[in-house]
Amino acid sequence: MSDIHKAFILGAGLGTRLRPLTESVPKPLIPFKHEPFAHHVLRHCQTAGIDSFAINTHYLAHCWTDTFPNKKFGTSPVQFFQESVLLETGGGIKNIESWIGTDPVLVYNGDILTNLDLRALMKTHQQSSNIATLALFSDGPTCNVAVDGDKITDMRHTLGIHPGTHQFTGIYIIEPAILELIPANEKISIVPAFLELAKQGKLGAHIADGASWKDLGTREEYFSAHFNQVDDTPQIHPSAQIAADCQIESSFIGPDCLIEKGAQIRNSIIWPGARVAANSELNDCVAREFATGSHSHKDL
Repeated sequence: MSDIHKAFILGAGLGTRLRPLTESVPKPLIPFKHEPFAHHVLRHCQTAGIDSFAINTHYLAHCWTDTFPNKKFGTSPVQFFQESVLLETGGGIKNIESWIGTDPVLVYNGDILTNLDLRALMKTHQQSSNIATLALFSDGPTCNVAVDGDKITDMRHTLGIHPGTHQFTGIYIIEPAILELIPANEKISIVPAFLELAKQGKLGAHIADGASWKDLGTREEYFSAHFNQVDDTPQIHPSAQIAADCQIESSFIGPDCLIEKGAQIRNSIIWPGARVAANSELNDCVAREFATGSHSHKDL
């Protein structure tokens, strides 16, 4: 099989569970540790040799072009595919058929934070005759994928074979042949195509146990990913301006933020460029643009 150099990032969702954080920006673009979350996804793909990206957009699509005005991430080209009506995963993949061409593609849900070994997934796929290979965990909150050896035999018990044993990660590799199983111009999940491949014995399983994995779909998960996963990201960005008498405890203060005198900030996330007014008190809050007064457990 061909080497895998393309990735399709699913970015068109509405992010309803994260509102109000997604009122002004699509979920994959909300700031995460000082930069758009999508940067972390794209960088993860690049470390595995991906050098070309497609991203589907819908809600607040202009935010994507504002974030990537040159349609590049580093040296990698980024092509956007606007969906006037949400097409779901299958329809979204069919919509980029011309971009896929004859190449295999890594598909990556745009709100997942993981250190999953993408090269290992690629190797599993390349050593098989599968048309699609899904990255799975042996346990998780929704173990509805049935696995027999290195093949997936059922999903969501739809085929009546087994209710499931493994968790789907939202990351997988497809060959262009899957496009034949997806109707054009239709809002449809990718799951029916997967199930047809399972019947044919061409839906592969890659077990990715040991990797960290978070779906940043809720506020709780957003906070957990910031504060419970340790890395070398400084909590206070060097370009933030903070008055000398402020009290900052266990909080992420983004680039170009202005924290005025007497402010007290605890266990909070201050988005890039935001301002916290003098003598404000924030506890377990997200400040998106401007915050003033005393608040606890609020998104401002």
